[in-house]
Amino acid sequence: MALEDAKTQVDTAITRKGQRGLSYENTFGGATSFLRRTYTKDLTGVDLAITGVPFDQAVTNRPGTRLGPRAIREASALQAPDAPYGWGFSPLEDFAIVDYGDLAFDYANVAGFPQALTDHVAGILDAGAGCIALGGDHYVSFPILRAHAAKHGPLSLIHFDAHSDTWADDDMGRIDHGTMFYKAVKTGLIDPARSVQVGIRTDNPDTLGVHIIDAPTVHAQSPAETAAQIKAVVGDMPAYVTFDIDALDPAFAPGTGTPVWGGLASWQAGAILRGLAGINMVGGDVVEVSPPFDTTGATAIAGAHVAMELICLWCWNKRSA
Repeated sequence: MALEDAKTQVDTAITRKGQRGLSYENTFGGATSFLRRTYTKDLTGVDLAITGVPFDQAVTNRPGTRLGPRAIREASALQAPDAPYGWGFSPLEDFAIVDYGDLAFDYANVAGFPQALTDHVAGILDAGAGCIALGGDHYVSFPILRAHAAKHGPLSLIHFDAHSDTWADDDMGRIDHGTMFYKAVKTGLIDPARSVQVGIRTDNPDTLGVHIIDAPTVHAQSPAETAAQIKAVVGDMPAYVTFDIDALDPAFAPGTGTPVWGGLASWQAGAILRGLAGINMVGGDVVEVSPPFDTTGATAIAGAHVAMELICLWCWNKRSA
């Protein structure tokens, strides 16, 4: 059917009838919503909404992640015709998943951005849908966490990154992609004792009580062991999964603002994420994809695959609900 459907399907982000099903339109054409999902602001009956956050004004090094959501959407077209390999189910067919589009915000009013994003995500959650975000720099996780914590209470954070992003910040109003999880701990959004950071390979002596599985440890053991360690810490607590693309080694994801060698291989990240099936995931994001620093598009491809894995994790416990 795929070849026959490809002859007639086009712009399924707009023309799709219903919110479920794979898409067989030509990968090189058409409107590039995420995974060819319907573009809509109507969340009636929607299980999960994907939203873009094109913000990169909190970076400490190279900018460009404002272009990340667009690049991830384009890269995801290659995944739209198939169920994700290895999961044993097809979330795009079994769940109503839409592309909610991007957050609208005034780029010149940086101080107003955090509340705008919190309100944006809270609107999705209040409508009864889950939310997975495409960044944007990593600061965007903080306003998103506020919306999820308001609904679910304090969260477990499962954080893939080269950096802990918990550097001390006495000015809680600063907008910085290296201090937002310090803020999240200090304001009670996340429970550090039930949170884990994976792939860390930069120095920050004060862990704030968050469990660390650094990159050398990940390399010295199997992905299954790493996943088991994460699940043992998190338990059944509501969990938010954030994946900074620089958790991957620059060989796999060069298009990012603060690349650090010695990171995870893409196969390791994929196996660890799949090993987390069964966690009580309530939301997540993939951030720090900066297309200008990767002419091959490999980083956006990695970001699209991570986002699909997050979708699978979110859907896993809900398959028979």
